[in-house]
Amino acid sequence: MTVRFASPQDAPALLAIYAQYIPTSVTFETETPTAEDFAGRIRDISAMYPYLVLAEGDRPIGYAYAHRARERAAYDWYVELSVYLDRAWTGRGLGPRLYGLLTDLLAMQGIRTAMGCVTLPNPASEAMHAALGFRLAGVSRKAGYKDGAWHDVGWYEKSLASYTIPPAPVIPIGALDRAAVAARLEKGI
Repeated sequence: MTVRFASPQDAPALLAIYAQYIPTSVTFETETPTAEDFAGRIRDISAMYPYLVLAEGDRPIGYAYAHRARERAAYDWYVELSVYLDRAWTGRGLGPRLYGLLTDLLAMQGIRTAMGCVTLPNPASEAMHAALGFRLAGVSRKAGYKDGAWHDVGWYEKSLASYTIPPAPVIPIGALDRAAVAARLEKGI
């Protein structure tokens, strides 16, 4: 298995993975995006943050990414994470390892806090976050309505670096030392 950065050309394959979750409460998105829209998301996120593809040979089987959690400048060091695996590949420990690689890269960028958003209940995701050192920061009760039911959302957070004052600016993923990033990606999950 290999891990690499996503490109907009990966949109159809990654969208096929994501589409498996649209009928569930794992995502609150109710309509499957178009490949063009999904490619735009990859392009926009990748300008600043890691957007990773986990592949078996040439076939993507999962992906993980980070994105800005809030818009104001004070939140520059705070991101939200997502990870999705092809359903045929779940339950093998790949999600936590891909999430761990993602947080390693974010720490290299200078991100201080990472947040995972989990529709509750989701025992597998809750256990993954706990195993990776995330703590439950709070629960938004009945935060989303999908498929005829209200769903709670758990917010899991983890500190990735010390909270120096003043903090150094976050480094865009493309501006990190290429050798250090390549070494971390080659180490794999």
